[in-house]
Amino acid sequence: MERTTERTIGPRVAFQGAYGAYSELAIARQWPEGATSLPCTSFPDALQAVVTGDADFAVIPVENAIVGPVRVALDALAAIDDAVIVRTELRVPIHLCLLAPAGASLAELREVRSHAVALAQCRIFFARHPWLISTPHEDTAGAARDVAAARNRTWGAVAGETAAERYGLEIIARNIEDVPANWTRFLVVSRAASLRNS
Repeated sequence: MERTTERTIGPRVAFQGAYGAYSELAIARQWPEGATSLPCTSFPDALQAVVTGDADFAVIPVENAIVGPVRVALDALAAIDDAVIVRTELRVPIHLCLLAPAGASLAELREVRSHAVALAQCRIFFARHPWLISTPHEDTAGAARDVAAARNRTWGAVAGETAAERYGLEIIARNIEDVPANWTRFLVVSRAASLRNS
């Protein structure tokens, strides 16, 4: 889990990915009055933060309108078994953007990075732009962060507007998902009462 020096506001909520991820958007929708986002490298790490008490909740994506079940997240939930309980769920509209360093153009991009689930939501876009090579990354916002750091104008990322703003990338194309009414369903989980009382 990444450590942050930002002031704690509201509940501490773990999520898989870097700041600017769609899971962080889900956190903002679930806690509009404010919450402290805790980025984690993997879904097991996010869930473990809840079990150990380092986080009050975790927000986990489990289903997408285009690609269906998010298997890696469901596997992580199954592995942790009854150590966490589902508190609620929410659907968040997902609109994917092609991001690139300042000054880059669609024509000069060659490699586009993002989470495999996000890339799978953009198959039509990639079919229409065959010179773009899609490369899986651990998460959407992390891909945007890495593309920004590299400053390579042949690299792009598929992520959201929030990630573009956070990492200083330009939006080359908006709404590149295959289905306009795209959404992801997230579960909000907390530590099981039996663990809290032990």
